[in-house]
Amino acid sequence: MPLRSHAKNVIASLEARGETLSVAESITAGGLGSAITSVPGASQVFLGGVIAYSNDVKINILGIDGALIDKYSVVSEEVAIAMADAVRAKFGTTWGIATTGIAGPGDYLGMPEGRVWVAISGPVNQTIQLQLDSGREGIRTGAISSAIGTFARILS
Repeated sequence: MPLRSHAKNVIASLEARGETLSVAESITAGGLGSAITSVPGASQVFLGGVIAYSNDVKINILGIDGALIDKYSVVSEEVAIAMADAVRAKFGTTWGIATTGIAGPGDYLGMPEGRVWVAISGPVNQTIQLQLDSGREGIRTGAISSAIGTFARILS
């Protein structure tokens, strides 16, 4: 199902359930929030997001423990979960989604380009790890599509 259809389903499901969403984005740099808010009516359920591209923003705005980043790296399931939990708490939403990863070019700390973690925090918690091989923009687009598609399946 195309990204736009998943985003429409997410908005409709959240509205029907009386639930809200916020996002914390690193690798997707605002693309996830943009994809969600491209759907008319998103303002009823989407409260906002944080583009936490740098570690300083993750630590000082989201409140992620720097020791967690040091221990697991910024591209980890643990940090993705912390980001999703933090944005959910900061915005007071039912759900939080976070993305972190390596868009490239090149590897990072021994992890390959295209490694992505998506975390969903809420009444159901889920993480997914992706290994995408489609260039910088393709990796970012794949992360956005996977996040919204996974979240749409959780809500259905």
